[in-house]
Amino acid sequence: MKLIKALALFAVMNAAAQDNYNLIIGTYTNACPSKGLYVYDFNTTTLDYKLKSNTDAVVNPSYLTVSNDKKFVYSVNEDGKNSTVSAFKYNTTTGKLDFVNKTDSKGADPCYIINDDKNVIVANYSGGTISVFEKKSDGSLSDAIQTIKHSGTGPDKGRQESAHVHMVYFSPDKKYVFANDLGTDKIFMYTYNPGAGAKTLTLKESFSVKAGSGPRHLVFNPNNTFVYLLQELDGTLTTFDYMNDKLTSIQEINVTPNLLNGKHGAADIHFSNDGKFLYATNRGDANTISAFRVHANGMLSMVQQISTQGSGPRNFTITPNDNFVLVANQNTNNVTIFKRDKSTGFLTDTGKKIELCQPVCLVFTGK
Repeated sequence: MKLIKALALFAVMNAAAQDNYNLIIGTYTNACPSKGLYVYDFNTTTLDYKLKSNTDAVVNPSYLTVSNDKKFVYSVNEDGKNSTVSAFKYNTTTGKLDFVNKTDSKGADPCYIINDDKNVIVANYSGGTISVFEKKSDGSLSDAIQTIKHSGTGPDKGRQESAHVHMVYFSPDKKYVFANDLGTDKIFMYTYNPGAGAKTLTLKESFSVKAGSGPRHLVFNPNNTFVYLLQELDGTLTTFDYMNDKLTSIQEINVTPNLLNGKHGAADIHFSNDGKFLYATNRGDANTISAFRVHANGMLSMVQQISTQGSGPRNFTITPNDNFVLVANQNTNNVTIFKRDKSTGFLTDTGKKIELCQPVCLVFTGK
């Protein structure tokens, strides 16, 4: 009997442990008191959370990425012409982030960052460049081994006066890196050669999208047959068929169709873990998150559009169990938490929030 009780207790404790994840949050540090990166112990069932650690005096680590082995975190440091990219040693048990090194981003205002076992790749928004950094054996970053400069303009003279690379994104098979350029209304497709130094990325093709739309973020569907592109300037959400390494547009809708003459600021886009629903945030005059049902042919139909209960929704994430959506409201200094109905895709405000200075990027990791 004692053995049975002990095993039952162990099972309960193990299940509870699986509910708890580390939540890493990247912030801006120049508008209110923030120390940079924050790591929380977050329970994905009860929504209880507790601060585990934070960095100190790290400048604007707005976007971050975690190494596959979870031993390192890499972040941008968005600071105009002084922008850098930083490496941190990451202890998943304590949540502690120990600074390793930083290096010049080779372009102003880096706004997105990805990594694999070999390289870290950064999109520099104001600089209009893509920079590639090699990982050293201790997790530190080399100086940039390749920098690609985009050029061109778009019809929106206020936002598209030059190239603005807003995202870099690995194709699921890691053969390519896609780069969305808000300033030129193009998606660039680079062949990825991870050990090729100054030729790590070579341009394969570019795809033009609607003039003035401002491509920002994209995502592949779970079986990698469709690509969904969110355009910041007009709130367009475009569906592409992805076949034979080609993008073919098959649908264009708007994430906030009732905004009419208001200002768009479409920000982030993610699939639910089950692949049945797609979500997108819109800032500007909207401050909403929209939910779309995904059909077998790749087409989308909107099922819900609700307030994010804050201003300036940037990045958002879905809990590993698919039950909740967390939205970083940059301008109101909070992360709002929504309950997610898995059958309908609907979101409901739980009333729970994480209060934090200018949150931008949210990443769950195991402990």
